[in-house]
Amino acid sequence: MKVTQKNFSASAARAVNDCRIFYFCGPDESGASDAAAKIAGMLGEAEKVDLSGAELKRDPVRLADEARSVSLFGDRRIIHVRATGDDAHDAVETLLQSPVDGWPVVIVASSATDKSRIAKLLESRADALVGMFHPPDLKSVASAIRSSADAMGVRMTDELSERVARATALDTRMARSELEKIALYLDASPQAPRTATATDLDEVCAVSEDDGMMPLVNAVLGGEVRRIPAELSRMREQGMNPVGLVLALERRAGQLVQLAGRLGERGDVNAFMQQESDARRVFFRDRADLTQQLKRWRGPRLVRLCQRLVQLHRVLIADNRNGELALAQGLAEIARAAAR
Repeated sequence: MKVTQKNFSASAARAVNDCRIFYFCGPDESGASDAAAKIAGMLGEAEKVDLSGAELKRDPVRLADEARSVSLFGDRRIIHVRATGDDAHDAVETLLQSPVDGWPVVIVASSATDKSRIAKLLESRADALVGMFHPPDLKSVASAIRSSADAMGVRMTDELSERVARATALDTRMARSELEKIALYLDASPQAPRTATATDLDEVCAVSEDDGMMPLVNAVLGGEVRRIPAELSRMREQGMNPVGLVLALERRAGQLVQLAGRLGERGDVNAFMQQESDARRVFFRDRADLTQQLKRWRGPRLVRLCQRLVQLHRVLIADNRNGELALAQGLAEIARAAAR
């Protein structure tokens, strides 16, 4: 069974009854993680067993062993796997060959899509769910934030919901954490709802690190090669996380993919971006940068950009000692490509 974020909620109840393996992937890692958490919650109380893709790559049999094993206290179990790309492929293949169904397995795979080898193993099986999650737009995340706030007893305007969405870089996990802080600050609950104000958000909400990263993101994707050294120096001085920077670049690339898809064959990027801003699918302060970047990154060039960012992300995770050098080289290459 294959789903996307659009039909996941409608398919979740059926999947919990019919499936034993749940695979969530796509460029929206927060959406995939939220889906995995929802499935785990619907499966009920159980002992949680956490495994990484790297562990399973070293020991492909372990996943099947854990899925078949009995809890020390006889409790139900749910096997949670956090993978990168296809590093858990052999383990999933071994699990599928097991004659015993075993406990449910929930996999969240970053840097993977529904075209990955694991997805191909699972997509045609009746006992497996493959979910592909694309980066959401501002309007949909703001709507989800407002719904979550309502459930916590926090009343929010559309403007405040969008502010939380932007401050958390459209990451629903971070947004939920911010809403929990607001609810606690206001002493709000479903039985005693409270109305949040901009002042309340100023008091308790964090500022997204993305705000400090965006000048470097825009310099790289806008082809401003001469600005890169100064921006990298600023990143070091402010102690920004290199992996966090690449994640910010990946989020912006995902946004460009969505915009390019809606733009289609139309040639007037300026008029299109004005429409997107008027429809509140693009934050008005980002419109100029996104317009410039969309003119540079379309079609095959945009595909290669996404592939290069995924490759750079993997390099930084695999070798953090030389991460700063790899990051500088990677960003310079992307900026030079944008400037051509």
